[in-house]
Amino acid sequence: MGTGWGPFIPLQVGNGVTFDFANVPPDLPGGIHPTHYAFLVSEDEFDSAYKKITDYRITYWADPHGRIEGEINHNDGGRGVYFQDPNGHYMELITVPYGGWPQR
Repeated sequence: MGTGWGPFIPLQVGNGVTFDFANVPPDLPGGIHPTHYAFLVSEDEFDSAYKKITDYRITYWADPHGRIEGEINHNDGGRGVYFQDPNGHYMELITVPYGGWPQR
């Protein structure tokens, strides 16, 4: 994470991309509509993120419907996990793309 600017907390990810997160006041007109964000990460990045999820005791699931709490999945031969950010957005980390790696 980088240094914040105003209400934003930047999170740098691969390929020069930065997500700027902000805490949103609960009385914001129209509110925030939850969205799903999936990130394809390396095994090492997954390990690091998963450790943070468990260290901070963030609720997580193996499935997008939140039925399998406290577990990760092994879809497509990799690992995956779902959790929510503080504004209710659904975050997904996967180590193998949907459908598996292309055949070479």
